[in-house]
Amino acid sequence: MAQTIHVSKVSDGFSTVSAALDSIPADNATPITIEIAPGIYREKLTVSKPYVTLSGLGGSSSDTVLTYDDYANARMENGEKYGTFRSYSLLIDTHDVTLQNLTVENASGDSKTHGQAIALYADGDRLVFSNCRLLGHQDTLFTGPLPPVEIKPGGFAGPKQFAPRINGRHYYKDCYICGDIDFIFGSATAYFENCTIESLCRTLEDSSAENIQGYATAASTPEGQEYGYVFSHCRFTTDCCPDESVYLGRPWRDYARTVLLSCELGSHIHPAGFHDWNKEKARDTVFYAEYNSLPLDTADCPSCEKGLSPFGCRASFCCTLDALQAEHFSKEKVLCGSDGWFPVL
Repeated sequence: MAQTIHVSKVSDGFSTVSAALDSIPADNATPITIEIAPGIYREKLTVSKPYVTLSGLGGSSSDTVLTYDDYANARMENGEKYGTFRSYSLLIDTHDVTLQNLTVENASGDSKTHGQAIALYADGDRLVFSNCRLLGHQDTLFTGPLPPVEIKPGGFAGPKQFAPRINGRHYYKDCYICGDIDFIFGSATAYFENCTIESLCRTLEDSSAENIQGYATAASTPEGQEYGYVFSHCRFTTDCCPDESVYLGRPWRDYARTVLLSCELGSHIHPAGFHDWNKEKARDTVFYAEYNSLPLDTADCPSCEKGLSPFGCRASFCCTLDALQAEHFSKEKVLCGSDGWFPVL
């Protein structure tokens, strides 16, 4: 039978999210919803039990905030740096978990001084994120698993360093995700629907277009995996990045796959669209594709006024899909897997 647990700082019951999570049996097999009252909860959290929903009770996702401030350049007691994969604020390390109507934040600070700082480390199958805000700078959202091999020794130090690499399916609906460098990265099959992807300024002292501000994605799709990242009817925005200073993505590993379907792109997006991360081989293995991309504001698009595509200068390793090809990347096909999963919100 489904259960509900309440978390609130001002009433009886659990006062922390971690205490509520700890109360769930390790072998849990029934749906459990943790309802979290509005407030700021400064906790480093791990969800390791399946069939759990974390639900904010506020009027908006900004009312309930799960936050912490570890970051890659910080030092642990033994003098060792935290590194990227120990910096998370919230780790999901199981299957069948839902987050809804809340904020997950890494509050450590800018990427220039703090380095990588993960807000949400999501490593599992059938994960759903609805009306959530994911806040950070560099490496805000990691969609596990890790790639098979690290480039530098110790680069994967953290909770999943030696875990089996199992592909998971994630669904992000009506979410807001912000950051600057590679702020959506990883190997999962992930479908983003009606989300806002906001690029933050990384170097405010130099706002010239020649100074690349960042990369929205850095997929590490394994070789042979059919789907990586798919963005459907999403908006790529910024408040401060100069024109043509942000790439849609670059390959963290060869074979990266990222597809945009009917997305709106701000003028901060570089005309080339994607970058190859100076990897010669990656140009022959990545799959970067768009269907029906549109500018956020056609009034600022001279090409559109002339009936021309504003995206005619894409990199040679990118491609444009037609309607039939785009159907291959529908939500049903991307997420169904062998069990026919179709998340309903």
